[in-house]
Formats: sequence, C-alpha cells, structure tokens
Amino acid sequence: MAAHPLGEHRYALTATWAGNTGTGTSGYRDYRRDVTLEVEGKPEILASSDKPFRGDPSRWNPEDLLLASLSECHLLSYLHACVVAGVVVVGYRDTASGLMREDGKGGGSFVEVVLRPHVVVADTSMIEAAERAHQQANEWCFIANSMNFPVRHEATVIAAD
Repeated sequence: MAAHPLGEHRYALTATWAGNTGTGTSGYRDYRRDVTLEVEGKPEILASSDKPFRGDPSRWNPEDLLLASLSECHLLSYLHACVVAGVVVVGYRDTASGLMREDGKGGGSFVEVVLRPHVVVADTSMIEAAERAHQQANEWCFIANSMNFPVRHEATVIAAD
C-alpha cells in the first residue's frame, strides 16, 4: 500500500486460478473454482466460488470476503470512535449476515448487510456513548461507504461491571 499526499491509498493483490483439471474451461463442470489470493508479506487466502456455483465450501468465497470486509471495517472504525468518545471497549463480537439475490440473467447483487456487534464496555456510564459511536463508525468506514446497498447495524452494548 502506498499513501498519496491527498489521502489516496492503493492496494495490490495477486489472484491465481488453480482449478485447471487438464482441459481448462472447456465446459462449466470441467474446472475447479480454486483461487489463491496473495498480498505481499501476508498469509495466502484459499478461495473459491460459493458451493451453489460449484465452489469448494472449505474455502473463502467472494461473498464471505465482502461480509468480512464490512464487519472488520466497522469494528476497526468503531474502536477508533470509542477512543475519541472516551469509551473503553473490553470485548467485541459481530455476527454479521448478508442477503444476495440472483437476477435470473447469470448475475446478482447484495441487497443488504446487517452487522450485529455485541460490545462490552468497561463501565455502565459508557453505554450511551458506545451506542452513539456506531453511527460515527459507519460514517468513517471506507468499505461501507463504497457499497451501493444498505449496511445496517443492530448493536448491543453492555457493561462489564
């Protein structure tokens, strides 16, 4: 990643198809959807298409990765928003879900993602500010801001004390 003086950031990865079973893409059922995703200096991600599209269900698919990106981006933006608001987060777990619809023409799109963060803060007095911090996090999340569908939040905040 290289930073631009005006705040532009560039990212690079290599996606290598590893699914040629000997005849390439000679037919829809004649190849595996196995892909290796690589970013320099990071562990490889073994990927595939989703099982309904003849993929390997033991590998990450693009839909999983999109959902993971939204969840992680909100989490990281939220932690920063909490620091700014003076909220001490001591635990965070998100059970996110997404809905994708096929269009009947071979394509489709996500129509919604719902993030369900369960946040534990250090003190009861922090709950209200911790709940508000989700809105700030949503405004800061680069990934959510790049989507053309709603990214909703159904957050729960409790205190550890």
